[in-house]
Amino acid sequence: GSSAAFNLAFLAMYDPGDRVAIAAPGYPAYRNIMAALGIEIVEIELGSDAYLHADHLKSAHREKPLKGVLFASPANPTGAVIPADELSALVKTADELGIAVISDEIYHRLAYAAPDVTALACGAGVTVINSFSKYYCMTGWRIGWMVLPDELVRPVERIAQSLYISPPELSQVAAVEAFNATQELEAVKARYAWNRDLLMKRLPELGFLLAAPMDGAFYAFCDVTRHTNDSMAFARKMLAEAHVAATPGRDFDPLQGHRTMRFSYAGSHDDMVEALARIESWLK
Repeated sequence: GSSAAFNLAFLAMYDPGDRVAIAAPGYPAYRNIMAALGIEIVEIELGSDAYLHADHLKSAHREKPLKGVLFASPANPTGAVIPADELSALVKTADELGIAVISDEIYHRLAYAAPDVTALACGAGVTVINSFSKYYCMTGWRIGWMVLPDELVRPVERIAQSLYISPPELSQVAAVEAFNATQELEAVKARYAWNRDLLMKRLPELGFLLAAPMDGAFYAFCDVTRHTNDSMAFARKMLAEAHVAATPGRDFDPLQGHRTMRFSYAGSHDDMVEALARIESWLK
């Protein structure tokens, strides 16, 4: 799956001590894997910005040269999508500065407000990582793919044959069949969109202000400071008393995560309605 792809990309592209930029908030496994490999993680706090952009990269590189940058669009935990022009500027800036780009596109085909744009459309030197676990609903099958610059193909193959050999044959066969299930998958995406509309309306009404635009994926990333300044304790209390689970922001952003929480809307519409009703009753 994509987790193996990140290991392979980091091992092939970076050495211990190299500085690699990621966005905060962002997927915590980026930070954890790179830390285990001795890579220096440069977390760029997005603040009021919804996504990583070229100026962030220039500023971090001026402070001390970067070897790489990793970003996701649509992003986890925010669901934000980098607009096409901003994505192009980000990739172009990285190329000009000699910064190797990894684009995590695991939530592609789950964008609601704009068409999908791959970083590959912005530059030939980009490494793209994707998986069957999100749009294709194959979580747990552990199968994904990478698109690499020519010079990285053999290094990644050599590392992969030692660490992983290959995905299971059953997963490979199922993945090929998944390409023929567009009608069914689009029906799942339509349910996500229905849930998204509900959460976009109801969460702010309940005091959970959206901290990022819900452009894609299946997450609402919220500012919870109207209710708490400790999202971890708040999430535990909500789970124990309202029986609704959400993810506190601390894993995604060690600095500001106490202020935020991620809600997933990947479940059924009835579950979303029930969860919101429970939260509303619990908050009274």
